[in-house]
Amino acid sequence: MGDLLHNSLLRILDCILALLALINPVSKIFIMSLIAEKSSFREVERISIRASLVAAIILLTFLFVGNPLLVHVFHVHIYSFKIAGGMVLVYRGFEALNKGLFFEYKYTRKLTDFSIVPLASPMIAGPATITASVSFPAKYGTAITMISIIVAIGINLLIMLSSRYIHAHLKRHNIMGALIRITGLIVATIGIQMVLDGVSEYLISQRSAS
Repeated sequence: MGDLLHNSLLRILDCILALLALINPVSKIFIMSLIAEKSSFREVERISIRASLVAAIILLTFLFVGNPLLVHVFHVHIYSFKIAGGMVLVYRGFEALNKGLFFEYKYTRKLTDFSIVPLASPMIAGPATITASVSFPAKYGTAITMISIIVAIGINLLIMLSSRYIHAHLKRHNIMGALIRITGLIVATIGIQMVLDGVSEYLISQRSAS
């Protein structure tokens, strides 16, 4: 019983860390600090919570209906979804490496309310995290994936709410740009791994069919 609980906790932790890498809380620090400069803490709180709730609904929806939706409605295989999501991550990662930013400044010109676009999606519930929501149940199980999505989004929410202070500290020590570029490299690497996994699954499916 103890070993089973230990293994379950390790699987949950592994799933949470994988989702956090895909959600990439670092990418939210800069954009939320910009919002904080022009908004009250209550407004920042409202935007952060709304974005997190919308992102959670999107990811949990794909968790439960994503596979049949893709296969039976859109006739898309999971390996194709992984390859597409991985390519987007590679692009975003290299963009962060080159520019030191995970988003274009044009997104922040209107700060009226973009809690849904681009904050909830694609910055939290983007192609990579949606792909994970669809594909992770095969590896971790539906229950563990569901718990991990909720916990990962909760951790990301806490970081978003603390972005003003985190950004000020990082900026004071001149490490914000370096951190974004390091994270960009990690994101690009995860994207490449997703593409390789998708290609591998495609080749296996073709060998099985022949």
